[in-house]
Amino acid sequence: MRLREFWQLVDEVFGRGVGRALAREQVLGALGDRTPVEALEAGIQPRDVWHALCDAMDVPDARRWGPGRRRNAPPPSR
Repeated sequence: MRLREFWQLVDEVFGRGVGRALAREQVLGALGDRTPVEALEAGIQPRDVWHALCDAMDVPDARRWGPGRRRNAPPPSR
């Protein structure tokens, strides 16, 4: 996943305003107690940040790629 795709999904799944606020303000333990923006700036892969955000917000796998998309998100890299 590219950074551009991460932001597109944030906007589609959470809505632009709410999604951008979550990315700036939601501190996630799975990201080392960083916000998604801080994690991206620290070099964590966008796919891993996306999964951490979706997990924290209880987004089901079927919705992680945005409305109307029928595929599941690839698993986080390990």
